[in-house]
Amino acid sequence: MAFRNLSPQEMFIQLARAHEPEATFSATSEAGFREWKDKTLPRVTATLGDLPPRVPLEPELQAQWEEDGLIRQQWIINASAFISATVMVNIPRQAASGETLPAIFCLHGHGPFARPAIMGSGVAGPEMRDFIALQNCNFGYQMAQRGYVTYSIDWIGFGERNDNAKPNHRNTDHGRDWCNLYYLHATMLGMTSLGINIVHGMAATDLVAGLPEVDADRIGVMGISGGGTMSLWMSLCDERIKATEIICYSDLWAAFGFRDINYCGMQVAPGLYKLVDVPDLQGLLAPRPLLIDIATEDDCFLIDTAMACYRRVEHIYETAGFRDRLELDLHPGGHSWGDNRTTAFFQKYL
Repeated sequence: MAFRNLSPQEMFIQLARAHEPEATFSATSEAGFREWKDKTLPRVTATLGDLPPRVPLEPELQAQWEEDGLIRQQWIINASAFISATVMVNIPRQAASGETLPAIFCLHGHGPFARPAIMGSGVAGPEMRDFIALQNCNFGYQMAQRGYVTYSIDWIGFGERNDNAKPNHRNTDHGRDWCNLYYLHATMLGMTSLGINIVHGMAATDLVAGLPEVDADRIGVMGISGGGTMSLWMSLCDERIKATEIICYSDLWAAFGFRDINYCGMQVAPGLYKLVDVPDLQGLLAPRPLLIDIATEDDCFLIDTAMACYRRVEHIYETAGFRDRLELDLHPGGHSWGDNRTTAFFQKYL
């Protein structure tokens, strides 16, 4: 009997399940890994499309104050042509003595509070405090308390760069997700919102790498959820990143993307899944150190396919000869930062 189906969503789910990406990792030796990476990484980054024009940063320090033993700074920079970004920096007080410190780029996900929740102590309103407590996501504050310079920006569509969040701004929402709208805008110009965010992240790193308190040779990145996506891509595209932590962004496209529809325009690029799946993207980071956080009760990235993703990354790192540079924090609880291996990981590699 012929297969009958009137659901376009079901069609896409079945297409994704049946699909085998062209550049799926299949090497069996270190030399094979190197050949795969050399061929695959340029094809992956090409899916980002045209990147926005870089412009001089023209950084401006808007404010500096001390809080909880940290020197807190707020800068504004030109992120790319026609758009700026606010960069929040937390500097441990010991840097005031002239000591240069490692830095960690701390990345927010697809949530309501963006950069302030990542970088702050939670002294803001009760809703933000509850959000931080739920996800344990103010690692930009916590890691600064542990001796790292931390920094963060809002991705386009979030925080100060959310077109619905500006004071007295007309409502242009129309019930649409700005992540998806920006993706549509970008692809009309041969770009992607993912590529735009990567360039903005590089601009923030340009600023922080030039601060006198920072050792520019010791920069890491960590991010949760959509910030985990960006941790992965910032590391793929910026060789200044020496160690990477991806928090609650391990899964398979056919599962979290097509089946669960748990993705948006800030995470995708045309033809990306035609080439690779998420474990291939993570495996392309080898030989750089990688820490993966998976939450056992995560309702965004279910544990069965999240662990299937990790096992494939593990195979890539092992084949490449760098199994010792891959770590897993499998922690109980929901969509959140486990913080069981982070400090030791960054101490080791930064």
